[in-house]
Amino acid sequence: MAVPAAAGGNHVSWRLLATDARNIRFTLYRGGKALARVTGNQATSYLDRTGTATSRYSLTARSPGATAWTDGYLPIPLDRPADGRTTDGERYSYAANDASVGDLDGDGRYELIVKWVPTIAEDNAFSGYSGTTLIDAYTLEGRKLWRIDLGPNVRSGAHYAQFMVYDLDGDGKAEIAMKTADGTVDGTNRMIGDSHASWVSREGEVDIDDRTGAKVLPNGKKVSELKGRILKGPEYLTVFDGRTGRALATAPYAPSRDPGGNDPSDDQMKAVWGDGYGNRSERYLGGVAYLDGHRPSLIFGRGYYARSTVAAWDYRGGKLSMRWLFDSATPGNEKFGGQGNHQLSVVDGDGRDEVFYGSMVIDDTGQGLWSSGLGHGDAMHLSDLDPTRPGLEKFGVHENMRMSGNRGAAMLDARTGAILWSTQADKDTGRGIAIDIDPRHPGAEAWASNSRDLYDAKGNVIPGGHPRAANFGIWWDGDRLRELLDGKRISKWDWNNGAEQMLLDPAGVVSNNGTKANPSLSADIFGDWREELVVPSAGSRELRIYATPIPTGERIVTLMHDPVYRLGVAWQNTAYNQPPHTSYFVGAK
Repeated sequence: MAVPAAAGGNHVSWRLLATDARNIRFTLYRGGKALARVTGNQATSYLDRTGTATSRYSLTARSPGATAWTDGYLPIPLDRPADGRTTDGERYSYAANDASVGDLDGDGRYELIVKWVPTIAEDNAFSGYSGTTLIDAYTLEGRKLWRIDLGPNVRSGAHYAQFMVYDLDGDGKAEIAMKTADGTVDGTNRMIGDSHASWVSREGEVDIDDRTGAKVLPNGKKVSELKGRILKGPEYLTVFDGRTGRALATAPYAPSRDPGGNDPSDDQMKAVWGDGYGNRSERYLGGVAYLDGHRPSLIFGRGYYARSTVAAWDYRGGKLSMRWLFDSATPGNEKFGGQGNHQLSVVDGDGRDEVFYGSMVIDDTGQGLWSSGLGHGDAMHLSDLDPTRPGLEKFGVHENMRMSGNRGAAMLDARTGAILWSTQADKDTGRGIAIDIDPRHPGAEAWASNSRDLYDAKGNVIPGGHPRAANFGIWWDGDRLRELLDGKRISKWDWNNGAEQMLLDPAGVVSNNGTKANPSLSADIFGDWREELVVPSAGSRELRIYATPIPTGERIVTLMHDPVYRLGVAWQNTAYNQPPHTSYFVGAK
């Protein structure tokens, strides 16, 4: 990969694989002639000060090589879907949203998988028709491989369509897995389920009244409480072929909305999930985990405000089978109720992965491992946040002040759930992050949206305040500290002056998911250990991949060869997106 360098010329970088010899050497060629020899302790990053837009680089003399990205980014043309219309006549258009990567054809290069969301997509808290969700696959050259239409019986919004891209059966090619329903159309135009079934509610308006237990919106107005919601009908989990989008295997989604069947009453829904209108039962999470330590399994969850359910699935020999189902409603699991987050994470503590579902952890066997009892939260970060102590740590923010004991944020031991330190709050803490931004203090620094303080890994206050945003982190420049990613903007924390220094603010692009302001994807796609930024252009005519123009002296194996990081890229598109983290500490030494 080559991009115009900030200092002039071209910055050229390439992957260092975990399978490469420890002291592997490289020869970088330009136009077939040796340009630089990289020794066994030098970074896979080179500044060609005399490089031009037509310079072609390779690691072998006879390779066709790569030229520099003209504008500092790689444009991926998109096939924007045509506008749609709801059953009551409302028109909507589409915007490119979350993305993921996977090697769909086994050629050693990633392809991009892109979710399209309608402009009328809805959060679970609100009723209304939402339009249909579409999933596309593209090569890095912009060739569209297929389109999957999830159909009218899967509602559109951040909590409904988590799509996992991973090689599930070990054949060297990635599959795609997601929740489907009657009317889903695969990439070969084949229908799943009943093509004529419509399970979308068309209830009329109802008055909001606290005494009746009906949903109360902040403005107290009338709402069409059930209109557009999907609370009945069969649900499926489907694995699709990465090359063609063809449905390979489909199984009933577990658990169903009601253990008694697919047509629960409002009272049954309320008894099982905590409400009768689908705000709790229709929140889904997705991930991938190596539960046996050798092969990946799919993780798909339902619910986290009250009842939390998580199913593990294996795709083997062309068939889907459920490995286990965890349910907080099972007698003995009461302490796991209400402990879920708007996202999950997967880490390895004993050779087999554990599923972190917010303030609770499920072991590889499907048994509850621990619950901190701190309750629901909107963000969490898992990594070796404090390298001075053994194991990994989890930093998260919390919403339920009663459950958390008025803790707004807390750092936990990832193995036991023990609270290492916490901060006080009297209301929901909506955002928080833990990344290494200050070399003066060992480990990651942590901060939250409703606190003025920046904390070191031990919970000590660092004077001078914290960055404005508590959103994403990205490794972008040449040092081992992580930079700040908020929407489409990348900045560096100036720890001496307590200020952010802008490094990238690309024009003509947008971030996703409203106030969440996340990119389509951030990941080490091209492999020199710095991360690329993937964002849609305004109007969603293309995705743009931005790569750092800054050389580095740090020789680090591609982050995608760290299992925790790679799994983090897979679950990054889940609900309230969070950045991927490594299983080991990458920060100031």
